[in-house]
Amino acid sequence: MIWILVLGILGLLTGMVLIFLRANPQFGGRLTPALKERYEQSPQWKAGKFENATETVMDFSLRNMPRLIRDQRGSRKTRQPKEPLPILPLDAAAWEAKPNQPKFIWYGHSVVLLQLAGKNFLIDPMLGPNAGPISPFPVKRFSQNTLDIIDALPPLDAVLMTHDHYDHLDLASIRKLMGKTQRWWVGLGVGRHLERWGISTDQITEFDWWQETSLEGIRLVYTPSRHFSGRGPTDRAKSLWGGWAFLTAEHRIYWSGDGGYGPHFQEIGERLGPFQWGFMECGQYHPLWHAIHMMPEESVQAGREAKVECLIPVHWAGFSLAPHAWKDPAERFVQAAQGTQQSYALPALGQVVTLGEALPQEEWYQDRV
Repeated sequence: MIWILVLGILGLLTGMVLIFLRANPQFGGRLTPALKERYEQSPQWKAGKFENATETVMDFSLRNMPRLIRDQRGSRKTRQPKEPLPILPLDAAAWEAKPNQPKFIWYGHSVVLLQLAGKNFLIDPMLGPNAGPISPFPVKRFSQNTLDIIDALPPLDAVLMTHDHYDHLDLASIRKLMGKTQRWWVGLGVGRHLERWGISTDQITEFDWWQETSLEGIRLVYTPSRHFSGRGPTDRAKSLWGGWAFLTAEHRIYWSGDGGYGPHFQEIGERLGPFQWGFMECGQYHPLWHAIHMMPEESVQAGREAKVECLIPVHWAGFSLAPHAWKDPAERFVQAAQGTQQSYALPALGQVVTLGEALPQEEWYQDRV
């Protein structure tokens, strides 16, 4: 009798979880048999999921929990700035000047507005206030009112996404971006989330690694990275992760996407480089998940192997997703770049940076506590 009761309770709880997963739009689109059949055509799909080209194992175990708890406690006072980080308003004149020269604006974490050959691309447009929308504890952004940035953006020729994690793909941001572009270019499997949120299927193009498209003389290639994906307990590694390369006859720009260090950087450099700019993931790292997030020194090394002239660290100054000081990514990145005589840029949040002009290298974050 007791076993029947236990099984009944477990069944009820399971049903409630499934209802929650299907009802809450934050989880995105469901993996259907038809979608799974399409994903299975990818060389990256193996044994029922997408896999990295390099063996990738995260060191999570009970024996490591004391270390993680200790690191979490030890970094509490320095993990986020005491005051919100300001973001400069859009300088429309600077953005519209020199249309033949690439330019970009970094809005913190991994949000970048990029202009190339006169076309505007928005990359990983997570501008919402919370990177943990399904968590009982919010992961608050370091800056305030960032969704309002979307209202001031120039016309967008395409929105690009590297993968479907909450700190890169945000429901609130997508809803505000609807109608601002007719092109959504995303990693294979990410499109189902956009479709559930109301974006027309004919506006979405999905890419496997090394697949590409073009737009009026601009070649865009979806490049490999070493990471993972998933928005809920049932869809881990059920969509692909990667980076982007933007190529014209005069300019080449690389966006690393999230991921650990690996041989793919050298391959990208050999196949698509050299690049004038490289936006390198640099932040949210820890030894326990070193395989999926680079240390800052590795970010510099990866950019050098990808044949990048000037490196820009991203994936920091937005959220605290790892137990390190919020300034640590930039400080270590600068030290590593200077130690190898590597060119780099450190733009302020919202600053327009134009290729060919003086590189911003002021350590603005040092004025913030």
